[in-house]
Amino acid sequence: MASSIEAIQKILQETIAPSVSRIEVELAGVKADIRSLQSEIRRLDDKIDNGLARLDSKIDNGLARLDSKIESLRNEMINGFARHDERMDHLEDKLTTALEIRERLAALEAKMSLH
Repeated sequence: MASSIEAIQKILQETIAPSVSRIEVELAGVKADIRSLQSEIRRLDDKIDNGLARLDSKIDNGLARLDSKIESLRNEMINGFARHDERMDHLEDKLTTALEIRERLAALEAKMSLH
């Protein structure tokens, strides 16, 4: 009986032990692959973060330039309206003067026709 137990133990060691060793080796390889993938994921995360930071910077710079251009155009429009207001005021003064002259001329003509 002892020899049959020893025989069974020997068979189990010869069949199971190599399988366990192969599994351990494969597990070590899988763990190494996982570490490698984790490292690659971190590298890609960093690359994405850097790309997003550059994109944010470009967007911020573009918006700042756009704001500057809009402000410049707004100031040009305000200045243009101010110039037109000055011209309108000047034309209004001239029109008022012309109407006053016309009234005086009409009054003079009326006096002259009476004499």
